[in-house]
Amino acid sequence: MTKTIGIVLFPEAEELDFVGPYEAFGMLSKHFDQEWQVVLVAETREPVLCAKGLRVLPDCTFDDCPPLDVLLVPGGFGTRREVDNEKLMGFVRRAGASCTWVTSVCTGAFILERAGFLKGRRATTHWLSMDQLRELPVEVVEERFVVDGNVITAAGVSAGIDMALYLVGQLKDPETARNVQKAMEYYPEPPYAEAPAAAAQKGAS
Repeated sequence: MTKTIGIVLFPEAEELDFVGPYEAFGMLSKHFDQEWQVVLVAETREPVLCAKGLRVLPDCTFDDCPPLDVLLVPGGFGTRREVDNEKLMGFVRRAGASCTWVTSVCTGAFILERAGFLKGRRATTHWLSMDQLRELPVEVVEERFVVDGNVITAAGVSAGIDMALYLVGQLKDPETARNVQKAMEYYPEPPYAEAPAAAAQKGAS
């Protein structure tokens, strides 16, 4: 029986928010457990122009998407507009209601909040948007990713990779997650310390 991970796309979605998890989930489905598949879902099948200019072809639309076991919503500047897109929000609510896991990366948390999935839950988002998330009925936590029930929110951009690897461990087992991580050669060693501006902003938040 095929199990499906659906990643929602929209204009100005942040590329690494979804490409990082797509790589982890794709490694799982292609090399470790072909029972899983990953699909990119958008309002139409037209190419989606993302935040940095990458154009991506969706696999299916909100209307013909197969039933999902996992839902992932990326962030990016497009989320500011998409929280008011009733077609996207309706899909997130419908699909997420029957998912085993509902997840977001970066400001995708605002879409989950608007859809009702973060009510009374702990969550995180990109460090620049934490104060805005604190204005909503959400317990904001400054962590790489936050698990609360069946909802997982990841902080900004690259944090989605960590979240996806954690989720692979939940969908299969920790050993499979370690093997996916090894196949990705994901052992971050940043060559530079954190930018002073970013560190100062974190201290003020």
